[in-house]
Amino acid sequence: MSRSQGSSLKRKRPDTNTASQPLLDAERVLYDLIRSKEDMGIWTRDMKRETNLPDNVVTKSLKALQVKKLIKEVVNIQSKGRKHYMAVEFEPSKELTGGAWYVEGNLDTEYIKILKETCVKVLSKLKVATAEGISESINKTGLCATECSTQQIAEILRALVLDNEIMEVRSSGSGEFSSIPIGAVCYRCTNKGGLGGGGPTIGAMASIPCGVCPRITQCTPDGVISPKTCAYYTKWLDF
Repeated sequence: MSRSQGSSLKRKRPDTNTASQPLLDAERVLYDLIRSKEDMGIWTRDMKRETNLPDNVVTKSLKALQVKKLIKEVVNIQSKGRKHYMAVEFEPSKELTGGAWYVEGNLDTEYIKILKETCVKVLSKLKVATAEGISESINKTGLCATECSTQQIAEILRALVLDNEIMEVRSSGSGEFSSIPIGAVCYRCTNKGGLGGGGPTIGAMASIPCGVCPRITQCTPDGVISPKTCAYYTKWLDF
C-alpha cells in the first residue's frame, strides 16, 4: 500500500522559471485566476463565470497550461464529476482531498482497518494509554509502514470507541494510571484480548464511515457536507 507522506497543506516553492513562460492572453488570465485560489483551486464553470471567456477558449487554454506544467487537475471529494484545477506550486487542501484518510479522492478503508487493528494490539499490551502514547509506540516500533500523527491516531481511537472495541476513560493518576496526568483522556480495551480475545464486541456504530471522517464537524443535515449527499454514508445504509 503506497500513501503520500506529505502534509495536505504543504506548499511547494513556486518555480519562477515555468511561471515566466510566454502565455497567450487567455492563458494568462486563466493562470492568474487559478493561481489566486491557492490550495483550494477552482472549478471550470467558475473559471468561465469569472473570466467570461468562451468554453472552447477555456478548454484550449487549460490544456496549454497543463502541457506547460503550470496547472494540474485535482480531485474534489465533494464533487468528483467536476474538473477542478490548481497551480502546480500548491497541494490540495483537506477540504478538497478529505484529509489523511483519502487517497485520490477515495476513502482508504484498508489503511483505516490496519490502523484500527494496530491500535487495539498496542492498547492490549499497554493496558491503558493516551492517544499520544499509542502514537509514539506505533511509530517507535514500526508496526505500520507509514508514520502516523497523534491526530490520526486520535481519530482512529474515536472510531474504535464507537465500535465498542475500546473505551475512553479519564486518568485518576494512581494505579495503572500512575504514569498519566490526572484527568487526561486515555483508552483501554473493552475485553482482555482485544481483537484476539474471542473477537471484538461490535457496537451499533461499527463500520460507519462518519467515525473517521475528517469533515464530521462540518457535516450538517442541509449543508454542503451532508449525510444526504455522502456517498459513503449511503453505501453504509444500503449495507
